[in-house]
Amino acid sequence: MNTTEHAQQTRLLTPAELAVCIKMFREMRQWSQEQLAAISGLNVRTIQRVEQGLSASLDTRRALARAFEFEDIDALNKPFTIPSEEEFKAEKEKFDREHVTLTATPLTTGKQLAKLAESCTMDLSEPAFELTREADETFAMLVDYFRDYRDCADAYSETQKFEIYDEMQSHIDALKALGVSLRSATRKVQVKWGLEQDSKPMPASVLYVVAFPLGKEPEQFATPKSAGIRL
Repeated sequence: MNTTEHAQQTRLLTPAELAVCIKMFREMRQWSQEQLAAISGLNVRTIQRVEQGLSASLDTRRALARAFEFEDIDALNKPFTIPSEEEFKAEKEKFDREHVTLTATPLTTGKQLAKLAESCTMDLSEPAFELTREADETFAMLVDYFRDYRDCADAYSETQKFEIYDEMQSHIDALKALGVSLRSATRKVQVKWGLEQDSKPMPASVLYVVAFPLGKEPEQFATPKSAGIRL
């Protein structure tokens, strides 16, 4: 593509052009329409309308820009450079190098979460959409609780663990009542401990606990290969 052709592509997006861009950005991340809806806070019907080339409000475009982690949430409301097929391919390859796609397993019981916490060395737990204050606090309490348990699980007898299961279950149930559903995934990583550059990487397992809107849970989600993993 020459400079003139590229310059002509920098303009306010028409609804049809926005549809192409949103679908490309979504598929690049291997997100379903339902997952994009959950992450953006929009409903699936709105995502479908946008991808069909129908008009989208300023707020809808802002929500989509935020979901795709644009630095400027008004980027889709301003003159925008439509990526060429080559640029899109290069961006997708870059995304695939930097991210891993994981299967999202339903997380519904306290015992299930406790067993996951016991089996993993570290975790990355976060909501995939904007929670209400009450749901945010409940999710934070659950995360704090299973992290504390993970650090001292060996000190509990099998009988005492039932109290742990019940406490985690109460938080999971409270989130469900607030319209929040949990999904989990695990993956193996190699971690270097300490600051010495010549130290050997050690195997570790990472637990992901992710909150989605109830009824809009994805089958998979993508996450950065290197991220703020909590020990």
